[in-house]
Amino acid sequence: MELLAQVGLVPAEVTATDVDEAPGRQELPAALCQRLASAKAGHVAKNFPGDFVLGADTVVACGRRVLAKAADETEARAFLKLLSGRRHRVYGGVCVIGPDGVAHSKCVMTAVIFKRLSNQDIDAYLKGGEWRDKAGAYAIQGLAEGLISRIQGSHSGVVGLPLYETRALLKSAGFQIV
Repeated sequence: MELLAQVGLVPAEVTATDVDEAPGRQELPAALCQRLASAKAGHVAKNFPGDFVLGADTVVACGRRVLAKAADETEARAFLKLLSGRRHRVYGGVCVIGPDGVAHSKCVMTAVIFKRLSNQDIDAYLKGGEWRDKAGAYAIQGLAEGLISRIQGSHSGVVGLPLYETRALLKSAGFQIV
């Protein structure tokens, strides 16, 4: 909701979905991201016919490996060690279903490059707890910003919703944006 507010949009309601986020066999990260965003929007749209519905998801990938939400601190540490000094991709999937039931979707890829992380960097980051409930075990909008040497693409997409593309999808679905 906070991201949408940055571009002047306030949702009438926010609804959680129970969509299985596990990647399918041989499913590539971009396809997974788009599938999840569409599934979330579709699930909610069933209960809100005639409304605009937005679904989104973020997938962090290092190569073909999807780094989901870390189950515990040990897995979060392993993710951060894997990302240390490397370039990885963050996919932001968005799906807007208009009142006519037509889905408009987009997947945005952003490259993120972490600095080489020392054990002290990782320990300090994990101690802050921001890794919890975050794909790839980090939140760029927090302390991890100081661990990232550069990004190429959508900063808001890494945070959780590519705003430029979301506005464009809403407009293409007929939503009136000032």
